[in-house]
Amino acid sequence: MKKVVIIGAGPAGITAAYELLKDGSGEYDVTVLECSGAIGGISRTVRVGENRMDIGGHRFFSKDDRVMEWWKAMMPMQGSPSFDDAKLGRQKTLTPGGPDPEKEDRVMLLRHRVSRIYYKRKFFDYPISMKPETIKNMGFVTTAAAGFSYLKSSVVKAPEDNLENFYINRFGRKLYSMFFEGYTEKLWGRHPRDISADWGSQRVKGLSITAVIKDMLAKVFGTKDKAKVETSLIEEFLYPKLGPGQLWETAAAEVEKLGGKILMNTAAEKVVCQNGRAVAVEAVSGGEKLTIEGDVFISTMPLKDLIAGMDDVPSDVARIAAGLPYRDFVTVGLLVDGLLLKNETDIPTLGDIVPDCWIYVQDTGVKLGRIQIFNNWSPYMVGDPENKVWIGLEFFCDEGDAFWNMSEEDCVKQAVEELVKMGVLASPDSVLASHREKVKKAYPAYFDTYAEIDTLTAYLDTIGNLFCIGRNGQHRYNNMDHSMGTAFEAVKAIKAGSTDKTAVWNVNTEKEYHEEKK
Repeated sequence: MKKVVIIGAGPAGITAAYELLKDGSGEYDVTVLECSGAIGGISRTVRVGENRMDIGGHRFFSKDDRVMEWWKAMMPMQGSPSFDDAKLGRQKTLTPGGPDPEKEDRVMLLRHRVSRIYYKRKFFDYPISMKPETIKNMGFVTTAAAGFSYLKSSVVKAPEDNLENFYINRFGRKLYSMFFEGYTEKLWGRHPRDISADWGSQRVKGLSITAVIKDMLAKVFGTKDKAKVETSLIEEFLYPKLGPGQLWETAAAEVEKLGGKILMNTAAEKVVCQNGRAVAVEAVSGGEKLTIEGDVFISTMPLKDLIAGMDDVPSDVARIAAGLPYRDFVTVGLLVDGLLLKNETDIPTLGDIVPDCWIYVQDTGVKLGRIQIFNNWSPYMVGDPENKVWIGLEFFCDEGDAFWNMSEEDCVKQAVEELVKMGVLASPDSVLASHREKVKKAYPAYFDTYAEIDTLTAYLDTIGNLFCIGRNGQHRYNNMDHSMGTAFEAVKAIKAGSTDKTAVWNVNTEKEYHEEKK
């Protein structure tokens, strides 16, 4: 029996554990170390009284059939109500005839994706569309300027050596300045010209004005190919009834049923290597130091921390790892009695609130970056969705900066004041309850020593039995499905007895990325 030690119980770590154990062969002894008290990493669900928070918002969709089948097997869709059927939104029994209440909750809902930009107190589609409403909101002069700017960018291409040029080439300078420049700087704390274009290649990929127009025409003429939908144009997605953490908690329970061990509140501090191989992980649990030996090691911990905890690392590799940047964020949950925003769409919602899952806040006059409306992700996330609105406000910051160090009271106060300023809330009296969550290293960033990351990964590849997977494990801004893909590839290599990590590192590196609409 081979001993496998997995660092981290997020999507990548739990997927790897399950894949190693699922055949029941008994070939692997799997131990997962999780530094926190929650399963799911950034994909966890936080419970706040009768309400639940999704940290960052997680749509369940993928072009990878392995991922889609994995999700559906873990949590079936049987009996799930459609997002558009508001009357079914709070039905208690989703699986007809099922006697087990816990099982009744273990289902995926089909959701209709609505995400819009809130800019100067007006809504714009996200991504930007060419609808008459968009032109009306922008005004004729601005629309014309945006059109000519886009035409110029179509003829004169800027070198894509930074994120600013990446966006300008696809949308033109005018739309870039309105909808990308300020928001991107708010998100990363750096101007887009100082950020690698790799971020756009991984997150925006094939999206452009041309892609938006093609998608719009395909809808009009009924020629849309559901198997080829750009990432940001996806219109439907699956979502666990009680939030993303529910799926990962379910998967973790399956890992334990299969004999795997998950050690919570156990922080890995050091990977011990000898003669080019990892031999043990040194960890701390409840103040007690543990040494866990193994034959194979899978790490999802941030590369910066992984390298910092290893001995005899080449100085250049140590320097690169120490310089890898991250962006942290704070989510403020607010339970309110209503929003000033009106539902002017034809999409029915409980309480007739706006149908948005996310609202992107492009205005640079506020720090707030994005608003989640949890009622629209799943009505089961909210204790009283017919009469109350439960929202999450996302603020991007750096660990240790002034905003990060604010007291919870002051942080909530600023969040509420910004919503009132934006015309989202009538007054602070609208707030009935609040909760703050801080998330470290939420977003691996693409500047500083990131440009030298190939040197770092080449060094890690020399440790044959150590596999780095997941978002932070690869310092790559992956979605859940990409993180799972790295786990699939690592397990495939482990089972084959291979030390070749090429397929593991190659997940989410293709320039064109299409999501299959499910």
